[in-house]
Amino acid sequence: MIELNGKVALVTGAGRRVGRAIAEALAREGARVAIHYNESRAGAEELCAEIRAKGGDAEVFRADLADVAAAEQLVGQVVTRFGVLDVLVNSAAVMFRTPFGEVTAKEWDSMFALNLRAPFFLAQASARAMGWGGPEEKQREGAIVNIADLAAFESWIGYVPHGITKAGVVRMTSSLAKVLGPRIRVNAVAPGAVLLPEGFNEAAAAHLAETAPLRRLGHPDDVSHAVLYLLKAGFVTGQTIIVDGGRHTR
Repeated sequence: MIELNGKVALVTGAGRRVGRAIAEALAREGARVAIHYNESRAGAEELCAEIRAKGGDAEVFRADLADVAAAEQLVGQVVTRFGVLDVLVNSAAVMFRTPFGEVTAKEWDSMFALNLRAPFFLAQASARAMGWGGPEEKQREGAIVNIADLAAFESWIGYVPHGITKAGVVRMTSSLAKVLGPRIRVNAVAPGAVLLPEGFNEAAAAHLAETAPLRRLGHPDDVSHAVLYLLKAGFVTGQTIIVDGGRHTR
């Protein structure tokens, strides 16, 4: 089991929702946390203050990850601040309803830019920061966890582009695990109904809970627990863990 205490972890989209829960969990494990945000500045700064108040080490970084250059610069900034990078958690993403027949090129491009392109280039920059591609003696043991989605395995008719991006994240995860081994492990977590999209009504939420084997909705901590497992499990790579209360078994 790999120890996370003292490791430097970059969590994207850590100012809110699942990303914040993951960053909090890493801090509780003693990791030094780079808290990335784009628009959720208040949440990111609040989390940073909370971690520091408990004796932890954290820093806030802003970047628009839809800009490849900004994503790559983010990794450099984290290394400059902390000296190294051990863990990358690609959590930042966007999800909005895009009914087929109404999807625009702008919506498609913005979703792919953040959900799929950004995690790839962040992984590439992070792998280099961990020494991949350089002399073997300078390579570090590292880990990347991508946050996918149950939509990668199901067809949600109102969210087709979103599902395609998340299916791409799953494929990217297995491909990078092969490319970056043995020093860098790459895995993913695919949450189901953990935090519902904004605008979901109570009836829809109740239906999701009733149709899952565990008969309830999840919690962001369910995702963070899976992330911690994958970061600690030194013999696991190329895997995607579905965290959905069993909904995918329907």
